[in-house]
Amino acid sequence: MSSDIPDASDVAEAADSADAITDEPEANDSAVEEAAKHVPSGAPPLRVEGLVKRFGGVTAVDGASFEVEEGSLTGLIGPNGAGKSTTFNCITGVHEPAAGSVYFKGEDVTGLEPFRMARKGLVRTFQIARELEEMTVLENLMLAPKGQIGESAIRAVTPGLRGEVVEQEEAIRERAWETLDFFEIDHLATEHAGNLSGGQRKLLEMARALMTDPEVVLLDEPLAGVNPTLEEKLLDRIHQLRGDGYTFLLVEHDMDVIMNNCEHVIVMHQGSVLAEGTGDEIRNNEQVIEAYLGEDI
Repeated sequence: MSSDIPDASDVAEAADSADAITDEPEANDSAVEEAAKHVPSGAPPLRVEGLVKRFGGVTAVDGASFEVEEGSLTGLIGPNGAGKSTTFNCITGVHEPAAGSVYFKGEDVTGLEPFRMARKGLVRTFQIARELEEMTVLENLMLAPKGQIGESAIRAVTPGLRGEVVEQEEAIRERAWETLDFFEIDHLATEHAGNLSGGQRKLLEMARALMTDPEVVLLDEPLAGVNPTLEEKLLDRIHQLRGDGYTFLLVEHDMDVIMNNCEHVIVMHQGSVLAEGTGDEIRNNEQVIEAYLGEDI
């Protein structure tokens, strides 16, 4: 099945850049994009090396390094303030790290803007879903795919080119309906996104993410505030998508969810990676127990 868009601001920025993207190549590649043309093979889809991010005198991420294997569901845990969401923001270009590197499929993509990250296939969701409230659920999904030729004003109004726009839009609409059906929210297609419940917005955000054809999806607390029925549905969809070849990095505070669903767990503490391993290894790690989980984990 085809597939998230990042957040709404990234969508708008990507749309503003659409003419240059779809009609002609950029005049000059950035240093990061130029270096990315020479990519070693066999690299994990996501690798973080020595990531550092400071806010004034506070170091939120302090030398974090880890890898996410292809096709895996990897959990990223840690107490509040451990640096998990800031790490996500640095990986996906929301924040520019003070030091360190982010590699996507072997490419150094450190510092690329969020819409460029999404275009490469690296997307994320947020703790608080960022739907476009005044648009319908279906419109939210249709806005997401990359390379829409209708975003070019010339193509959209020129009679000889308009047919291509209509044809692509029909294909996107069909795919959006398939995605809505997959997440079982097709009955909400004509509802304004701002009217959805918290759990429904989480489903919409993940569905919208998949519409960008991602390879790696970073999920920032996708189950927070979600009722048990929707939580089960979301987890089921994540496992189905893994079976289709998607790779996930998941931040979640519910330890049962992490331990029961993730084959690899990364523990952050005070901005650094404290430990990595399977769920059982993390449960029995004395450093983790002392720093975070507690004696009853």
